[in-house]
Amino acid sequence: MGQPMAANLAREGFDVRSYDLKGHGSCKSIREAAQGADALITMLPDADAVREAVLEALPALPAGAVVIDMSSADPASTRALAAALSPKNVSLLDAPVSGAVAKARDGTLAIMAGGSREAFERCTPVLRAMGKRLFHVGPLGAGHAVKALNNYLGAAGTLAGFEALLVARALGLEPKAMLEAINASTGRNSTTERKIPDQVLTGAFASGFKLALMAKDVGIAADLARDLGVETPYLNETLRLWSAAQKRLPAQADHTEMFRFLERLKTPSRAASAPRSNLRRKRRRST
Repeated sequence: MGQPMAANLAREGFDVRSYDLKGHGSCKSIREAAQGADALITMLPDADAVREAVLEALPALPAGAVVIDMSSADPASTRALAAALSPKNVSLLDAPVSGAVAKARDGTLAIMAGGSREAFERCTPVLRAMGKRLFHVGPLGAGHAVKALNNYLGAAGTLAGFEALLVARALGLEPKAMLEAINASTGRNSTTERKIPDQVLTGAFASGFKLALMAKDVGIAADLARDLGVETPYLNETLRLWSAAQKRLPAQADHTEMFRFLERLKTPSRAASAPRSNLRRKRRRST
């Protein structure tokens, strides 16, 4: 995601320096990339990676700089990082994105930002170079909270869409005809519109978003619910299934490979699943 986002920033006239552990960046270290920057943008797998990178960059950032974390992380870690930046007069905006690699390439990501209104407005020109729809959703940490809830809904919809496909296939239905009907109806979602036709039916399973990251984001949503004392049985079941798939599938599996996990689940026979009674039925007497 970070590479096309950086390319869009450069295309809009920003002076971009980048660093990546895989050697794809223009600089040899985090500090070299961050030296004197007005804004430091992170696009990393989790909160631990973000904290490590930002604290490494901090000595090179000038007072008044802003860190824009566009990763998917948890709100508590975001607020803790802000506290570490404050003594250096460096502010933080959490601005995770939605739209996957395709929208990162064409600069049409949806960006949900948390932080002060002042920081958001100051960073708007930067964000507009990468995203088409910008949302200021609340104080610091709100962006990551909304992103986690969004990905929970996406994860639940993915499960439902894949299960519907499995049932349709067992019935002998033609998937494309079924999808056309559903996508013209109320059951449509991103799974029926894109994931099934583009990734599952083609056998590609290469959306660019890892299954492990989806499981992580659903876990963040579940942690939020638990900490707030909100009962979420459907969220808990969604997390259970994604966590189970993460254990069964390869570490680098694309999240659309959840279909393969569901496909391999064993369904108990009707006889085996029917409840058995240890009591014999008494014969009714006629009267």
